[in-house]
Order: sequence, then C-alpha cells, then structure tokens
Amino acid sequence: MTPNSYQLRRGREADLPRVLALIQELAAYERAPEAVTNTLEMMHHDGFGPAPIFGFFVLENGEELLGLALYYTAYSTWKGRMLYLEDLVVTEAARRGGYGRLLFDAVVAEARRTGAQRLKWQVLDWNEPAINFYKKLGAELDTEWLNGNLSAEQIATYTLSAATATL
Repeated sequence: MTPNSYQLRRGREADLPRVLALIQELAAYERAPEAVTNTLEMMHHDGFGPAPIFGFFVLENGEELLGLALYYTAYSTWKGRMLYLEDLVVTEAARRGGYGRLLFDAVVAEARRTGAQRLKWQVLDWNEPAINFYKKLGAELDTEWLNGNLSAEQIATYTLSAATATL
C-alpha cells in the first residue's frame, strides 16, 4: 500500500456498519467474540444522536476500512478532562504498515484540541504486539491498577442502598 492510498478522517454515521465489523474482528482477536453486544442502533444513537458520547477516526483505502480509533471524553478528579481511547484496531492484513501510529496520532491531536489533561487506554497483558507498539511510542503502561466492571445484568440486579432509591 502506498502512502497516498489511504485516507485518515473523522468517522461518519455511514461508517458504522464497517466500524462494528472491525470491532467484532477485534473481539475475535482478543478471544471474546461473544462479548460484543453492541448494535448498529446503539452506535447510531450513542455516536450521532442528540447527545453523542463517543467519537472516532477511521483509516480507509477506498471502501475498505483499514483501522479505527474510537474514543470518548472522561473526567479525572485529579487531572480534569481526559480522553479515553476505547479501541485502536488495524485490520490484520494492514498491520505493520504504520497505520496504528496514524490513528494514535489522530487521538493525541484530539486530546490536544479538546484540552485533555490525560489520554488513557487499556491493553491486554498478553497482547505483546500492542504492548510493544505503545512502549515504542513512549507510553507508560501501569500494572498497578485493577479494572472494575459490572455487566448489564449485574447493574440490573444490583441492590441499591435505601439512600439512593430517591435519586
């Protein structure tokens, strides 16, 4: 692929079917294809509805989606505004072509543009190619913090304290 044969741009609503397919490809790579419960309808609403909560960049070659960087704004009580990079993925066929760096750079530029005080993301501890990629960029990878999660089912069945029942 020649350097001029791709286009890096902000994602558009029409990209969502290809974006969801790439997310599913990533989930298969991360050994959890069944974990994707997101839908096109959810992505349309959450990304392009009345109160969008995520943004993304795509890298494409014609109609082929080569990569994706999906992010959202978060808030750190210690630092203030931050961007959270939810997924950075390049199709298997296009890996090692510098495309991940282009997508990552786009998110860094977005962090600068929005005044973010921090850019944060996660990487699986067994994903050596991704770990090496981030280290090569000079990123700090923290092994001290553990991730906490509640699934949709756990949220639905969680017993709220009496004080929160009136909120």
